[in-house]
Amino acid sequence: MIPITIVIGLLLNIVGLVGFFGTGAIHYTALIPCILGVILILCGIIARNPKLHMHVMHVAVLVGILGFGATISAFAKLPSVLKYAGAENENAAIAKMATAALCGIFVFLCVRSFVVARLLKKQGKKAY
Repeated sequence: MIPITIVIGLLLNIVGLVGFFGTGAIHYTALIPCILGVILILCGIIARNPKLHMHVMHVAVLVGILGFGATISAFAKLPSVLKYAGAENENAAIAKMATAALCGIFVFLCVRSFVVARLLKKQGKKAY
């Protein structure tokens, strides 16, 4: 999960930077995915320490849950974005949808990883 955490963090940084510069570098709130991305990258780096791995990965999944929960409402604008109806804040809706998708995928992968780790632990095998 460490490489996945870092890659998702990098992708969130790309979403934030594209959203920010794609809107003329005016709206600083477009950089919010970058904040999530930087936190995930730091979690991925810190999780390399076996003593901190479990705790830091739980923090990372919490960041993913918060990011998903904060941006999932953007999918309500999906029909107008697909029709290219000139919806207000269309670029913001696309960036939020991308953030929600990345965070949702990350949370899913983390939960799957936690379940596998628990099963391996029950079998007496080391998960990390």
